[in-house]
Amino acid sequence: MYKENKIFLIIPAYNEEKLIVDTLSGVPDFVDKIVLIDDGSTDKTAEIVGKIQNNKINLVQHTDNKGIGAAIITGYKIAISEEADIAVVVGGDNQMDLKEMANFLEPIIKGDADYTKGNRFLTPSLKEMPSHRLIGNSMLSLLSKLSTGYWKIFDSNDGYTAISKKALKSVDWDQAWRGYGYNADFLARLNIFNIKVKDIPRRAIYIRGERQSQIRVGRYIWKVAPHLTRLFFWRLKEKYILRDFHPLVLFYLFGIIILPLGVGIGLFLLWSKIIGGAIAGSTAVLAALLIITGLQFLLFALFFDMEANK
Repeated sequence: MYKENKIFLIIPAYNEEKLIVDTLSGVPDFVDKIVLIDDGSTDKTAEIVGKIQNNKINLVQHTDNKGIGAAIITGYKIAISEEADIAVVVGGDNQMDLKEMANFLEPIIKGDADYTKGNRFLTPSLKEMPSHRLIGNSMLSLLSKLSTGYWKIFDSNDGYTAISKKALKSVDWDQAWRGYGYNADFLARLNIFNIKVKDIPRRAIYIRGERQSQIRVGRYIWKVAPHLTRLFFWRLKEKYILRDFHPLVLFYLFGIIILPLGVGIGLFLLWSKIIGGAIAGSTAVLAALLIITGLQFLLFALFFDMEANK
């Protein structure tokens, strides 16, 4: 228990035989239960965990690799069924300092947030992050702001999180994304219920010579970007049409239609100029007007979206 709150620690693990013991050795005494989900590992992860003498550990094995989102959802469902007050998620790769867990719990206990997440960009340990991961995380965070509606949140791909019982029970986890990219999906689902989210500065642990995160940044962005796009439109529909209509949807709609139309006409005119064709002045003015108007609609939509999600 932590300040009279039942704390569950959820650890998704896939082929973490080298680092899972180190991860478990750092779990604070106040954690009531450790739900470790072996997500179809092909190494000795489950065997190693099974030999650890700790009655707090509940080892759950997926018969095949369902994805990190699916592993976390399995843990969340167990936390809900056993009435956990707060469920914390960390990876099984010893990349998250469990001594910092109280920092994630305090805002929830005080009522300042219902979901807390790590932000490695707010600590000096950022300089330890490999440059390609730094750039990739920055790009993903910018895309995720648009998709999730949490404009003040950064490092959205960080997997160190804590969630309250209230927030856990708000979401239909059967509908949530189960693979990589789950972070933004979970945030978007919380956003439509106006769940308060808070960034927590946290130190990232990078161990030389050990494979910790199994994400390949370029491939990850390529794979996740389409889902983030779908997530953006899903959030607009769920939050601003079905639950409570907001005119910012119209601003987004007009901007998304008008801006590409203006750009398309502009590119056509440019091509005509290159091949020696004549360009009508009125058509050029129309293209410029469409581009300017489309940009204005999008900027107003972004502004209203930010205001609605303060």
